[in-house]
Amino acid sequence: MTANAALVVVNPGQLVLEDRDIPVASEGEVLVAPLRSGICGTDYHIYGGNQPFLSYPRVMGHELAVKVLEAPPDSGIEIGETYVVNPYVACGTCRACRKGKPNCCTRIAVLGVHRDGGMTKRLTLPARNLVPSEGLSADECAMVEFLAIGAHAVRRAAVNAEDEVLVVGAGPIGLGVARFAALAGAAVTLIDRDQSRLDMARKLIPGCKAVLAAQMDAKSPEAAEAFDVVFDATGNRESIETGFGYVAHGGRYCLVSVVKGDITFVDADFHRKEMTLIGSRNALAPDFKQVIGAIKAGHISSRDWITHRTTLAGAVDDLPLWAKDRSQLVKAIIEI
Repeated sequence: MTANAALVVVNPGQLVLEDRDIPVASEGEVLVAPLRSGICGTDYHIYGGNQPFLSYPRVMGHELAVKVLEAPPDSGIEIGETYVVNPYVACGTCRACRKGKPNCCTRIAVLGVHRDGGMTKRLTLPARNLVPSEGLSADECAMVEFLAIGAHAVRRAAVNAEDEVLVVGAGPIGLGVARFAALAGAAVTLIDRDQSRLDMARKLIPGCKAVLAAQMDAKSPEAAEAFDVVFDATGNRESIETGFGYVAHGGRYCLVSVVKGDITFVDADFHRKEMTLIGSRNALAPDFKQVIGAIKAGHISSRDWITHRTTLAGAVDDLPLWAKDRSQLVKAIIEI
């Protein structure tokens, strides 16, 4: 393997290992060697051609642990140290950025989506996008970003110990939401169509209630009073629309997943419940810090969450297989 081999999606369904020139860091940037890259649902969508507004070819990878090779002398970045990566490259000047919300920058460029990411031997990125690892292992560093999305959603929804929480979708993002809702003291119920995912949820989120989606009825009177906060983490339009029925009067509905196109709901029910509808996108620095603290405190174990592992070369065959069947998979990691 060359000094800068990269895993490239040439076109949907076409994944190759390609030799690339070693990038040169511009002013304010660092040169890093990625050590680990988590494989995200977005990566599977990119491989499958289901990610909107994406151009090919693309190097994926935004759940990263990196080792610093070069850094600006005044950046405070330590050469040779391992860092977590915040993959949301923001402009810093738009209204959202000026108000402290770079996670929804109007010109955001997410590594591995809008620009080439970290499934490669060498990568440059802004120094400000490195997050100190505080002693986490490379595996743990690669878990921080996707868990931060869950932590951010829980913080956006202001979950507290008095809340009954429902999380719809027991994929990695939904599991992260459920874990941080539980850490906030809430009573958590998870629903999913896949029993194996629910079995895993019981292991990863102690005390949670895990229920098959077929056993839940959003139109029942009990459901309408059951949950103070509902999160959707499915990426499914029908599921999102059904979720409105689970929200109790005075409750909050937080959409973590994204679908292409419109969603609809009954306005009279929305107002009758005085429901709060919340969008949650990406994560912010406090969310990364919260996740790092939770891992250090032993609330989240990489040994339990990382179920599959491969190499950069091995991913050429493994990623397409996992894209077809993720029923037994929580988080897959590429060792780079």
